[in-house]
Amino acid sequence: QVQLVESGGGLVQAGDSLRLSCGASGLTLSYNNMAWFRQAPGKDRELVAAIRYTGSTTYNGDSVKGRFTISRDNAKNTVYLQMNSLKPEDTAVYFCVTNPDGRGLNLWGKGTLVTVSS
Repeated sequence: QVQLVESGGGLVQAGDSLRLSCGASGLTLSYNNMAWFRQAPGKDRELVAAIRYTGSTTYNGDSVKGRFTISRDNAKNTVYLQMNSLKPEDTAVYFCVTNPDGRGLNLWGKGTLVTVSS
Protein backbone atom coordinates (compact mmCIF):
# COMPACT_ATOMS: atom_id res chain seq x y z
CA GLN A 1 0.00 0.00 0.00
CA VAL A 2 1.37 3.39 -1.00
CA GLN A 3 1.24 5.82 1.89
CA LEU A 4 2.96 8.71 3.60
CA VAL A 5 3.35 8.74 7.37
CA GLU A 6 4.14 11.88 9.33
CA SER A 7 5.65 11.85 12.80
CA GLY A 8 7.22 14.20 15.30
CA GLY A 9 4.28 16.35 16.28
CA GLY A 10 3.38 17.13 19.85
CA LEU A 11 2.75 19.76 22.47
CA VAL A 12 5.48 22.35 22.97
CA GLN A 13 5.86 25.83 24.39
CA ALA A 14 6.36 28.99 22.41
CA GLY A 15 9.99 29.35 21.39
CA ASP A 16 10.64 25.61 21.30
CA SER A 17 11.67 23.54 18.29
CA LEU A 18 10.29 20.41 16.68
CA ARG A 19 11.32 18.32 13.73
CA LEU A 20 8.65 16.60 11.71
CA SER A 21 9.44 13.57 9.61
CA CYS A 22 7.64 12.12 6.64
CA GLY A 23 8.32 8.56 5.61
CA ALA A 24 6.83 6.54 2.81
CA SER A 25 5.93 2.96 2.11
CA GLY A 26 5.51 1.67 -1.38
CA LEU A 27 6.90 4.89 -2.83
CA THR A 28 10.39 6.26 -3.51
CA LEU A 29 10.31 9.87 -2.41
CA SER A 30 13.50 10.78 -4.25
CA TYR A 31 11.55 10.85 -7.52
CA ASN A 32 8.98 13.29 -6.16
CA ASN A 33 8.73 16.96 -5.34
CA MET A 34 7.58 17.23 -1.74
CA ALA A 35 5.81 19.74 0.46
CA TRP A 36 4.46 20.35 3.92
CA PHE A 37 1.02 21.87 4.35
CA ARG A 38 -0.74 22.75 7.56
CA GLN A 39 -4.30 23.34 8.61
CA ALA A 40 -5.21 25.22 11.75
CA PRO A 41 -8.66 24.86 13.35
CA GLY A 42 -11.22 26.78 11.34
CA LYS A 43 -8.73 27.81 8.67
CA ASP A 44 -7.87 26.72 5.14
CA ARG A 45 -4.91 24.52 4.39
CA GLU A 46 -1.73 26.51 3.95
CA LEU A 47 1.42 25.60 2.03
CA VAL A 48 4.31 25.82 4.49
CA ALA A 49 7.33 24.72 2.46
CA ALA A 50 8.25 22.77 -0.64
CA ILE A 51 11.35 21.09 -1.97
CA ARG A 52 12.18 19.71 -5.37
CA TYR A 53 13.25 16.11 -5.92
CA THR A 54 16.75 17.48 -6.58
CA GLY A 55 16.88 18.91 -3.06
CA SER A 56 16.64 22.58 -3.93
CA THR A 57 14.09 24.44 -1.85
CA THR A 58 11.41 26.05 -3.94
CA TYR A 59 9.14 27.74 -1.42
CA ASN A 60 8.86 28.88 2.15
CA GLY A 61 5.68 30.52 3.37
CA ASP A 62 5.99 34.11 4.56
CA SER A 63 4.71 33.16 7.99
CA VAL A 64 7.52 30.64 8.55
CA LYS A 65 10.48 32.18 6.70
CA GLY A 66 13.59 32.19 8.81
CA ARG A 67 12.07 29.72 11.27
CA PHE A 68 11.16 26.57 9.32
CA THR A 69 13.40 24.54 7.02
CA ILE A 70 12.38 21.72 4.72
CA SER A 71 14.96 19.10 3.82
CA ARG A 72 15.14 15.59 2.53
CA ASP A 73 17.30 12.52 2.92
CA ASN A 74 16.69 10.39 -0.13
CA ALA A 75 18.83 7.57 1.25
CA LYS A 76 16.38 7.30 4.15
CA ASN A 77 13.35 7.97 1.94
CA THR A 78 12.37 10.73 4.35
CA VAL A 79 11.47 14.40 4.23
CA TYR A 80 11.81 16.68 7.24
CA LEU A 81 10.44 19.96 8.48
CA GLN A 82 12.62 21.61 11.10
CA MET A 83 10.55 24.13 13.02
CA ASN A 84 12.30 26.62 15.27
CA SER A 85 11.02 29.52 17.36
CA LEU A 86 7.54 28.08 17.35
CA LYS A 87 4.61 30.39 17.96
CA PRO A 88 1.05 29.64 19.12
CA GLU A 89 -0.15 30.54 15.63
CA ASP A 90 1.87 27.59 14.29
CA THR A 91 -0.60 25.26 15.98
CA ALA A 92 -2.06 23.06 13.26
CA VAL A 93 -2.15 19.62 11.75
CA TYR A 94 0.85 19.28 9.45
CA PHE A 95 0.59 17.20 6.31
CA CYS A 96 3.27 15.74 4.09
CA VAL A 97 2.41 15.82 0.38
CA THR A 98 3.95 14.54 -2.84
CA ASN A 99 3.92 16.65 -6.00
CA PRO A 100 1.77 19.56 -4.77
CA ASP A 101 1.96 21.07 -8.26
CA GLY A 102 0.14 18.08 -9.70
CA ARG A 103 3.10 16.92 -11.79
CA GLY A 104 2.97 13.35 -10.65
CA LEU A 105 1.21 11.35 -7.97
CA ASN A 106 -0.38 13.75 -5.48
CA LEU A 107 -0.45 11.82 -2.23
CA TRP A 108 -1.28 13.16 1.26
CA GLY A 109 -0.37 11.74 4.63
CA LYS A 110 -2.87 11.69 7.48
CA GLY A 111 -1.11 14.48 9.30
CA THR A 112 0.56 15.08 12.64
CA LEU A 113 -0.70 17.57 15.22
CA VAL A 114 1.54 20.34 16.46
CA THR A 115 0.28 22.35 19.40
CA VAL A 116 2.21 25.39 20.63
CA SER A 117 1.23 26.83 23.98
CA SER A 118 1.91 30.42 24.95
